[in-house]
Parts: sequence; structure tokens; C-alpha cells
Amino acid sequence: MRKRNSLRMITGCIFLLLLGGCGESDDGVRVVRVWDENSTDSSSSEEVVRESGITDRVGMVTDVGGIDDASFNQSAWEGLQALEQSWEIQTSYIDSESEADFYDNFAKEAAEGCGLCWGIGFGCADALLQIAQDRPRTHFAIVDSSFENTPDNVTAVVFRAQEPSFLVGYIAAAATHTGKVGFVGGVRGEIIDQFQYGFQAGVDYGAALYGKNVEITIEYADSFGDEQKGYEIAKAMYRSGCDIVYHAAGATGVGVIGAAKDNGKYVIGVDKDQSALAPENILTSAMKKVDIAVERVSESYLRGEAIGGKTISFGLTEGAVGIPEEHKNYRDEIYDSALMIADRIKAGEIVPPKSAEEYEAFRVTLKQ
Repeated sequence: MRKRNSLRMITGCIFLLLLGGCGESDDGVRVVRVWDENSTDSSSSEEVVRESGITDRVGMVTDVGGIDDASFNQSAWEGLQALEQSWEIQTSYIDSESEADFYDNFAKEAAEGCGLCWGIGFGCADALLQIAQDRPRTHFAIVDSSFENTPDNVTAVVFRAQEPSFLVGYIAAAATHTGKVGFVGGVRGEIIDQFQYGFQAGVDYGAALYGKNVEITIEYADSFGDEQKGYEIAKAMYRSGCDIVYHAAGATGVGVIGAAKDNGKYVIGVDKDQSALAPENILTSAMKKVDIAVERVSESYLRGEAIGGKTISFGLTEGAVGIPEEHKNYRDEIYDSALMIADRIKAGEIVPPKSAEEYEAFRVTLKQ
């Protein structure tokens, strides 16, 4: 399915604020800070686009979960829609039915005039690198993937997903009544490792603070688009005694949410605040604000910033991950404590793990 928004005019100009700078992330990748909310710029977005000489149409190619996954594909599209409204440009997307579609979908977006084309999800990384080589005059950006040698016409965007995962793990440990919680992953890999091990560490941390023994069940669906499999895995977890399940599984996670509703249990959403899908069952969500990242990096491109060949990292410090303020399904004191933990993460006092090795080291430190 293809959808394109026509050009929409808005009154006034929005002054969007970007500042370039380089540093090193905790991951060892080159990090570029591309905006500063306290900076000012007297030129309008329309003037910047006109004077930069860049192609001001921005498109995206979804992962296999599709645009309506209620997760990171949808969030990315919301970022482009916000960009269209504020910058008076055209945006478009193409849904991918399978990984075999990625290259052709990138080629279609480039052929139809996109100056910047986003790939959503690490599954499209190989296709994006190939199309970037074949289309050197088009700029490409990818969410949830980075490269050892990033081409000059590619920008990689990564999130420290272990940070919000740690927070929801803490909340799960504090809120569980059965002492059993679960994690449902989509496809194993470095990205979902961040969610899993961050969550496990947060559960361990919370259990230690509350003097609880909390058991964690972990299973993978091997898919980001199999809603029924997500449902069956979560149903089995709930029937085994888990009262809270966290999913990091894209559209597969919609099935996890459905199982929570049918079994009268809690589920932790991901990427977006997913509470609208099941208001009585969503305990909280680990928000990875893909919309913010997509919008801000796209703004940097439209301003003619030199973002090619770089990896940009987003986390709590950048305001691009977190938990929802609304928390009607758990106590105020748990929420307040989670915010204090977030501050400790920002200060570097707590470093959530993103891999099995880091998780084991965290456990050792926690026991000391």
C-alpha cells in the first residue's frame, strides 16, 4: 500500500532549532547532537530549504509491520507528518510486505523525487546500503541500525532503548503481585537485546529495592509481524502466573496486548504510549520516540546540515525515550521513583545494560 500526502500550506513560519556537534556515545559510535532547544534561528524553514538547494521531499519505507503497527513504523510516520506541516514540504511512505520489498521500495521513493528517504528498522539495513551506493545523490537515513563505515549519503539513528526498558522493568518489579513477569521479543539481535537486558536489569533493581524475588520468563516470536504468535506466547505466560508482560515486538506485540485484555492482566507497551489500545491493561510503555528523531534529523537535512556518514544516538538525555506521565494502573510513588531513577541514568550513576555481557556485570554490581 502506498500513501502520499499532498502539499499543505500553513500560516506563519515555525522556527526550528538545530545545532551540530560531535562526541562519543557510551556505545563507542560517533554521536552527533543535531539540535539544541535553547538556540535561536532568525530564518524561516521555507527560506532554509530554498537557499540550501536540497530536494525537499522526504519519504520513508516501513518495516514489515506496516504503517499501522501502533509502534515504531507509525511513530516514524507521525514524525514525517509533523515535518510536512511545519516545513511546507511533501512526505510519503511505502509499506513493505516482506524484506524482499525493501530495495525496490527505496528505489521507488528515490525515483519519485525524495531527497531524503528513511528506512525504518534494522531489517532494511542491507537494502539501504545497496540503494545508497546505487543512488549516491539521494540521502538515506535508517532507524535502529548503525554501520562500521557509514556512507557519506547515509545517516544512522540509534536509540538507547535499554534506558526506558530499565525504567519499565523497575515498574514491573514494583507492581507485580505474583512475582512473575514476562518479556516477548520480536527477532533476536542487538537492537532487541537492549530492550530485553535493560528490562531484566530494571526488574532485578526493583526487586532488590522492594525485597522481592521476581522471576522473568523470556520468549521470542521470531517475527515483528505475527500478531497471532504474539497472542499465543503471551497467553501461555499469563496462564503460567505472569501478571505483567513487556513486549518489544512491533506488530507482533499487538497480539500480546490482546492476550492481556483477554486474560485480565497487565502488559507494558513499547515505542509509543500504547495505552489507547487497552486502557485498563497497559501498565506503562517504554517509549522510544521515533517521531522525534525522524523529525529532528529530517530538519537537520532540510537545513543543509552535514549529517552524512554519521550515527546519531538518542536517549533520556535528549528527551527521545521515556515513560508516559499517565500512570493510573500503578501507584504514584512507583512513578515518582521511576523519575528519580531516570535522573540517575542521565547523571551516569546507573548504566542500564544493552547486552548479555553487560547484564551479567550489572548483576554482579547489584549484589555487592
